[in-house]
Amino acid sequence: MRLAILVRPNASKTAVGGAHDDTLVVRVTAPADEGRATAAALAAVADALGIPRRSVTLARGATSRRKLLDLAVEPSPMLEERLQQLRGDTD
Repeated sequence: MRLAILVRPNASKTAVGGAHDDTLVVRVTAPADEGRATAAALAAVADALGIPRRSVTLARGATSRRKLLDLAVEPSPMLEERLQQLRGDTD
């Protein structure tokens, strides 16, 4: 399963939620240098979805704020519902 995220480094607190152009927003306290923000974002997404950190890998966007993640889990209605909640979808 693939997931597009937008990372906002140097946030006051780490949080996953909201959407920007249908992309999940991930705020991290880590700075955007030497991959710190990316590592923090991967961990935050794993935590927010309730999956192991090792199941979340970077597919594209190592130096960009827009990233594409590979989630090594089977798509499920529960996971889809959680993603909708995080994005703020009200449907």
